[in-house]
Amino acid sequence: MKTTPEHNARVANMKFFSVYPHYVTKVEKKGRTKEELHRVITWLTGFTDADIQDKIDRKVTFETFFEEAKLHPNAELIKGVICGYRIEEIDNELTRKVRYLDKLIDELARGRKMEKILRTV
Repeated sequence: MKTTPEHNARVANMKFFSVYPHYVTKVEKKGRTKEELHRVITWLTGFTDADIQDKIDRKVTFETFFEEAKLHPNAELIKGVICGYRIEEIDNELTRKVRYLDKLIDELARGRKMEKILRTV
């Protein structure tokens, strides 16, 4: 799917630390935990809890966040629609990675089993 250069620039420049509290609120409101959220982020990015906190403290953009990440080899198995975009059709690599994270968090909040979220079964 074609995203506009403006949209891609906006995604790249979003600050992880400003979006992170919304992730926490979203999953906790649905009965999931911050620990589960971190497990999902860790699976996708390879970051430890300390790494996640470092990204928050440094107020990194999503561009920097994903430059420093080691994306899980099964990330390509994340498919579906999020924020009105079909993930597998997003042509901008960074925007696709951010949508991967959004999709995983959405699945967590919707009560999907962790094994399915982490694409282990």
